[in-house]
Amino acid sequence: MISSEQVVQTAKSIATIQQADGGVPWPEGHVDAWNHIECLMAMSVAGLTDEVRQGYAYLLRHQRPDGSWPAKLHDGEPLESNGESNHAAYLAVGVWHELLVTGDEDFAARLWPAVKLALDYVVGLQTDRGEIVWERDARGRASDYALLTGCSSIHQGLRCGVALAERLRDPQPHWELAADRLAHVVRAHPEAFADKSRFSMDWYYPVLGGAVRGPEAFELLHRDWATFVVPGLGIRCVSDQPWVTGAETCELVLALDALGDQGRARALFGDMQHLRHEDGSYWTGWQFANRKHFPHERSGYTAAAVILAADALQGLTAAAGIFRDAAAPAAPATNPDACGCTPARA
Repeated sequence: MISSEQVVQTAKSIATIQQADGGVPWPEGHVDAWNHIECLMAMSVAGLTDEVRQGYAYLLRHQRPDGSWPAKLHDGEPLESNGESNHAAYLAVGVWHELLVTGDEDFAARLWPAVKLALDYVVGLQTDRGEIVWERDARGRASDYALLTGCSSIHQGLRCGVALAERLRDPQPHWELAADRLAHVVRAHPEAFADKSRFSMDWYYPVLGGAVRGPEAFELLHRDWATFVVPGLGIRCVSDQPWVTGAETCELVLALDALGDQGRARALFGDMQHLRHEDGSYWTGWQFANRKHFPHERSGYTAAAVILAADALQGLTAAAGIFRDAAAPAAPATNPDACGCTPARA
C-alpha cells in the first residue's frame, strides 16, 4: 500500500503537468478527454479541488455541439477531429465521481447538460444488436466496428450516467436500456468486436467496466492470467512483448477489487510500485528483457490509475466503490447461438 501522504504527492505530480488552460496532457503534449478525466478523478481523491474544477471547465469549453470531443487536442486546437464514443461516455464517470467525493450537487447540476449531450452522442452510436461503435469521423460518419475495451468503459459511463440522473431527479431510462443491451453483447458476443486480444485491456476491461461479474468474471480472468501477469512486476500491456505497464496493472487491481479478490488486488498493487519515482510520479512502463523504463516517460494517466486503485483498496473517499458499483444486473452466461440476437459481423 501507499500512504495518504504519498497519494497526495502523486496527485500533485499530475497537477504539475496540468496546463494553464486546465488540460492534463499525455507526455507527448496532447489532451484526450478520457485520460484527462481520469487525471481529474485522481486529483479529486487528493482534494485538489481547484485543479479539478479547472479541468472540467476545459471540457466544457471544448465539447462540441454533438456532445463529443476531438480525439486529440493540442493547445486547444484539434489534432484529430474524430469523436470517440468512450471519450464522451467517461464524462459521466468523472462527474459522478466528483459528486461522490465532494457532495457538491450544484457542481454536478452545472455539468449535467454536458453529460446528457455526451451520453446521447454515445447511445446514438449503438447498433441494433447493442454494441457501440468506436467513433464518428470529422464528417460525422459512424465507424463500422466496435472495440471491446471501449465498449466496456462505455458500460461504466452509462451506469454512472443513470446514477447521476437519478440523483439529479432527471431520469434517462434510455441510457439504462442501452447499458443492458451493451452488457449482453460484451458477455455473449465477442465476435462483435474488432480483434485486439493481444492487448491486456481487452482481457480485463469487461470486468472493470462492470459488464461481466461473478463466476463468469473469475473464469475470464483465469483464462489469460498466465499470459499477461508477470509475477513481481505487474501486467503486460500486450501479450507478445516483455513490457509491464503501471496503468494497466492498476486497472486490473480495480477489476479484482470489484470482484472482492482483495488478495490478488493488493499483491499486484504492491508489485507495480517499482515504477514509483521519488517525486511521487510513476514511470509508464518497464521493459523487463533489457531492464529499462519504456517509454522513457512518467505519465499523468499512470499516476491517476495508481491513485484510483489506492482509493479502492483503502477507502480514502466516498467514491472508492465507483468501479465496484458499475456492475450490470445479474444475468446468466448466455449461449450466443440461442439468445435471439442477430449474429455479429465476423
